[in-house]
Amino acid sequence: MRLIFLGTPDFAVPTLERIIEAGHEVTAVYTQPDRPKGRGGALAAPPVKAAALRHGLAVAQPERIRRPEVAEALAAMKPDAMVVVGYGQIIPPGIIAIPPHGIINVHASLLPKYRGAAPLQWAVANGDTVTGVTTMRIDAGLDTGDILLQCETPIGPQETAVELGARLSVMGADLLVETLDGFDRGVIVPRKQDSSLATLAPILRKEDGCIDWRRSASDIYNRVRGFLPWPGQWTGFRGHLLRIWRVALAEGSFPGVPGALMVRGRRLFVACADGGGLELLELQLEGRKRVSSEAFLNGQRLEETELLGELSQ
Repeated sequence: MRLIFLGTPDFAVPTLERIIEAGHEVTAVYTQPDRPKGRGGALAAPPVKAAALRHGLAVAQPERIRRPEVAEALAAMKPDAMVVVGYGQIIPPGIIAIPPHGIINVHASLLPKYRGAAPLQWAVANGDTVTGVTTMRIDAGLDTGDILLQCETPIGPQETAVELGARLSVMGADLLVETLDGFDRGVIVPRKQDSSLATLAPILRKEDGCIDWRRSASDIYNRVRGFLPWPGQWTGFRGHLLRIWRVALAEGSFPGVPGALMVRGRRLFVACADGGGLELLELQLEGRKRVSSEAFLNGQRLEETELLGELSQ
């Protein structure tokens, strides 16, 4: 099948490579422009661009895909279909109408659940035990297009969004190739989404990373797993920012004020709102390296009434 691929992040790379492996003709790859990265601000290529160049594919990086000259260039390539995986721009109706098989999107949820920008992150943060990937034919709405195929998978009780994303990216790649094969054989039957069952997975914001210790221990635990790598989870310690990288649900009762720190042996715990607690396993104090809780305790002399949550203004 003659295809144009639109994608940007690491999550999209397995799909591009599986399409090539399956023998489809990728006439061009569209991705976001190179962006400044790191302290030095040097321009860095998106992961999809790097993958495309390794395979000798033509790459385009328009600032705005909705510009008329971009639509003209896409139409001139006469694709049978376009594939979109995490491209990062809204595709306008004029481009959606170009390929006869439409624009096929790989979405990291079992639609209509978790429409939006961060589906797998919210699935983990909300404590879901099952998720999956969906291929759909996009329309003008927010992840509202017809479902083509779906594949389900459990979410491990300790699995992070980073780990889940790595699995779903491979699942999505396989499902996309299966979808294209289904179009070739004429066996794909698109089905409408039931919008009454839809939930939203909005783009993550920096403030989503601030821990509210008045939440339950399980809720905070799931957010620590779900909001990796960004915005992460953080709190205040003696007026400074403290990043919480890894935690475990603690056994027993923790009747202290939410956010109260407790040392038991050489292990560090924090009380949560429901009388439960979390064991803090890996932390990073502002301006310092990420360390184990034991190393953290070696560098800090904790008081009996130490609380997490306050930041200096």
